[in-house]
Parts: sequence; C-alpha cells; structure tokens
Amino acid sequence: MAADEPTERQLRVMPWWLVLVGLLLAAALGWLVLDLLLTEADRASQPDTRATLRIDAIRTGLTVVAGTGGGLALLLAARRQWITERAQRHQESVAARDQAHRDRVQAHAESVAEAAQRQQDRQSTAAEHDAAERRLTELYTRAVELLGNDSAAVRLGGLHALERLGQDHPGQRPTIGAVLCAYLRMPAPDDEPRETEVRRTAQRVLTRHLRADDAAHWPEVALDLTGATLVDFDATGCTLVDANFTATAFTGTTTFAGATVRGRLQLGAATFGDVVFEGVAADGEVLLDGVRVSGQATFDGATFSDGLSCRRSTFSGHSSFRQVTFGQPTSFDATRFEDSTTFRQAVFEGALSMEHTEFGRSANFHAARFTNMALFRWTVFGAEALFDQARFTDAANFGRARFHSMASFRDTQFSRPPQVDQARAVVDPGHRWPAGAVVQQLDDEWLLLVDC
Repeated sequence: MAADEPTERQLRVMPWWLVLVGLLLAAALGWLVLDLLLTEADRASQPDTRATLRIDAIRTGLTVVAGTGGGLALLLAARRQWITERAQRHQESVAARDQAHRDRVQAHAESVAEAAQRQQDRQSTAAEHDAAERRLTELYTRAVELLGNDSAAVRLGGLHALERLGQDHPGQRPTIGAVLCAYLRMPAPDDEPRETEVRRTAQRVLTRHLRADDAAHWPEVALDLTGATLVDFDATGCTLVDANFTATAFTGTTTFAGATVRGRLQLGAATFGDVVFEGVAADGEVLLDGVRVSGQATFDGATFSDGLSCRRSTFSGHSSFRQVTFGQPTSFDATRFEDSTTFRQAVFEGALSMEHTEFGRSANFHAARFTNMALFRWTVFGAEALFDQARFTDAANFGRARFHSMASFRDTQFSRPPQVDQARAVVDPGHRWPAGAVVQQLDDEWLLLVDC
C-alpha cells in the first residue's frame, strides 16, 4: 500500500442482541410514558374525564413507542446507507489501486522493452561498426598491397583504390594522403617510364583533392613531400595547408599558379626546372631558402602576406616578380639571379633585405614601392640596375653595392636621402643617380659614391 493512501478501519457486523436491546428500550420508554400518563389520568374526579384521559394516555404511549421504533428504524437505515457508501468507496479505492498497479506494471514492462531494444540497437550498431571497420581495414590493406606490387599497372590500380576509399570514407583521407606522400618520397628507379607514370598519377590524385572549389576537395590532407622527386607537379588552384617540400626535386615544369597557402609553405633546398608561382595567395610564411631554379621562375601577381624568405638561392633563368605584394619582412640575402630579373611594380610592405645578392643580368625595379626599410648593401648588379619611378618611403641603403653597368634612379622618390657610402659603379654615361648623390672617380673604370 502506498504511503499516501489512508488506512481504512475494519468494518464490524452489528450483533443481533443490540437490535433487541433497542426494541426493549423503546418498549420500556413507551411503558414508562404510559404509566405516567395513566397515573395522571386516574387523578381526574369525573369518570368520563378519567376514561378520556386514559384513552389519550394509551394513545400517547403507543405513539412514543412507535416514534422510538421509527427513530431506531431511521438509525438502522442510515447505518445501512453509510455501509453501502463505504463499500462503494472501498470498491473504487481497490479499483484505483488495481489500475495504478496495472499502469506501473505496464510502464515497467515498456521500460524493460525499451531498454532491451536500446541494448539490441547498440549491439547491432557495434556489430555494424565492427564489420565496417574490418571491411575498411581489408580494403585499405589490399590497396596498399597493390601499391607495393612489382607491376606498374597493379600499382596504378592501388592508387585508384586508395582514392576511391578516401572519397567514400572522409575519416581515412589524412592517412591516404600520408600514404601517397610516402610513396612519392620513396626513391624512384632511374629511367623507368612506367614508374614515372605511376608517380604522375599519384601527384594528380593528391592535387585533384586539394582544390577547394571542387566537390572532391579533401580539406584534411596536408602534404609532406620532403625529399620527394616530382615530375611536372601541377598544384594550380590548390589549397595548401602547412605543406612541406623541403629538398624536393621538381623536374619539368612546376606550377603553383593561383594556389592558396594556409600556414607555412616550406620549399627550402628544393630544385626546380621551370616554376610558376603566379597569383599565389599566401597568408603564412613562404620559405625558399637554398632553392635552385635552372629554368624560368614566375611570381607575377603573387601575395606573400607573411613575407618571403629566399636566402642563398640560385635562379639560373629569367625571374619575374611583377606586381608581387610582399607583406612582412622579405629577404633575398646572398641569392644569385643569373639571368634578367624584374620586380616591376612590386610592393614591399615589410622590410626588404637584398644584402650580398647578385644580379647577373639586368635588375628591374621600375615603379616598385618600398614602404619599409630597403637594404641593398653589398648587392652586385652585373648589368642594368633600373629603379626608375620607384618610391622609397623609409630608409634605403645601397652601401658598398657594385654597379657593373648603368644605374638609373630617374624620377625615383626618396623620403630621406639614400645611403650609398662606398658603393661603386663602372664609368657609364647612362647613370642616373639620386638627387644629391656625391660621385667621385677612382680611376678610368670605377666611380665611388659617398653619402652627402
């Protein structure tokens, strides 16, 4: 029984003798009243009056007896009604308790059934997950085994199997990307056309899924191709996140045109044939220290928001940095440009350092803007050095620079006089020095520039 349910008192049956006692009391009361009335009637002096009073006394006594009996009858009827109502309430209470019990039993049964169903669903889900994981592992293992096969055709099949696996299972994409990078980092057999085609396919699989505007984009993949050998690597329009190409050998034409760089792009000590960085947008640091470019290098329209480090590098072919925007400090220290180089209309928003840099042929800085300090100390200009219409809004230092051909600063704007102390230039009638520059002739071949 619940704690809030009242405890009912036990109903006892009325004994028969209690009714008999009531009747006797009613008769005794009637007799007593009759006796009193008869005694009063006998006191009357007239016989007629006495007879009338006796008759009234008898009638009154009977009335008292009848009234008492009627009262007892009413009490018994009221008790019967109370018992009936109590029985009805008892039945209703019992029915309510039974219904509540049935509801509790039903709720418990439903709860048990739901718990059993949930447990079954969890077991079913776990079984499906285990089966899917086993199937995924089998597919991955099989694809990797194909990639290690001696047959180039089978290796190609392994590459496509890995790509399909990554396309269907996004969680596996970083691992698959790492496997493809590891494959490309492995030494390649010399002069093996079939293996070259396999590697080209691996490159295309990687770059195909690095284009953010493509439905097949894999944003989770990061490239680590340190020391790899890549042939005609094409990352046009790709999004590169913390990509590492340190000491990578790029053969043929390499292009990063229109690529978006997030984080650091490391290309230190890499070697290139022809390379294109046209339109690259980099918000992290780009490292080109120690690179070797045997062909042409094009950086036109690129943006290096966090600066560019290109120290101790060599560019053997024509190099173009037209309209490039350099953000944070940029360094070309000790870099050698063997062919003509142009920085026409380039913008250097951070400091520029070209100390000990060598330009084998013409160096064109026409209309370039230097909004921070620009250092050209010990820079060697092997041919024309053109700074026409350039603009320096901070310090410019050409101390100890060497001009082996014409130097032109026509219409160049300096916010302060440039430092040219101990800079030297060959005797050439085409020189256009900054206003106020002091030029002294050392001998028949060389001129000396000194600060004002």
